[in-house]
Amino acid sequence: MKSSLRHGGDLGAATEKFGTPPDGWLDLSTGINPTPYPVGMLPAAVWQRLPIRDDVTKLDAAARTYYGTPDNTALVAAPGTQAIIQLLPSLRATGTVAIIGPTYGEHGHRWRTAGHDVTEVATLDAADADVIVIVNPNNPDGRTVSPDRLMTVAKQQAARGGWLVVDEAFGDVAPQLSIVPASKEPGLIVMRSFGKFFGLAGLRLGFAIGDPAVIAALADALGPWAVPGPALVLGARALLDQVWQTETRNRLATDAAKLDAMLAAAGLTLVGGTLLFRLFESESAPALYDHLGRAGILVRMFDGNPNWLRVGLPGSETDWSRLARALSWNPPA
Repeated sequence: MKSSLRHGGDLGAATEKFGTPPDGWLDLSTGINPTPYPVGMLPAAVWQRLPIRDDVTKLDAAARTYYGTPDNTALVAAPGTQAIIQLLPSLRATGTVAIIGPTYGEHGHRWRTAGHDVTEVATLDAADADVIVIVNPNNPDGRTVSPDRLMTVAKQQAARGGWLVVDEAFGDVAPQLSIVPASKEPGLIVMRSFGKFFGLAGLRLGFAIGDPAVIAALADALGPWAVPGPALVLGARALLDQVWQTETRNRLATDAAKLDAMLAAAGLTLVGGTLLFRLFESESAPALYDHLGRAGILVRMFDGNPNWLRVGLPGSETDWSRLARALSWNPPA
């Protein structure tokens, strides 16, 4: 059964709505780095053989270094965090789940599908459930919660035999917010996405970090060879490349400020975001969404708030110019 949830990057649906753009699509609907980590050459064997233990070990070590994972905290790699989101609800008896929202629709959808009683709440203070799920920094508004506050909630959840699930999909652009270095509480599970910051979403790589018992059950559910060989090798290489990571964070900060100024000049108000996407508000947002779509530029709109538009970063100068031209428009009166 196909999910009815709206996701970014659905160029097929965009083409059905707006037609095929003469210059192709400029997809700004996802929070994916438009300047990806350079793939370079990979050993031919990683395409021809099943993943080997040595490559798994190297990726695990690189991930532990990059994320600052404590020695007594478990880690498992998965073919994208979506796989983790889908499997986690089946690893716990049905109960109550509080999701801090609005946020990714997949979290609530998967816990509900597994039979849990799911409630969306606006703040951590309002969350009282067997499982609490929070995205930090959040999508789509970029709001954040400090690691100290999250650790307090983690201890409270551990005392009641509950879980705290922290999705740090955009944590690479704000590493100081990560709870991974302090992830020692029972029932604390942290998810990290590889594809967004490194710009390689098609590689399908993600990690779950935290409670050894939960991570062991997750690893068993994922099964053998969950991550393909090319992802193991390239993932380890990218996670250890500190020079590229630093240069990329600096570039993203510059580009995010540039995008803010461009959208403000077009009459939109910044609501929030991260260095990989920005959230804007305007009463003209629905009309601008259609205008950009007809110009072959896809941004993200939200059923729950029609005045919001989430816009990702253009990559090349050609893409920036294309967006600038499209934003020279006359909003409806």
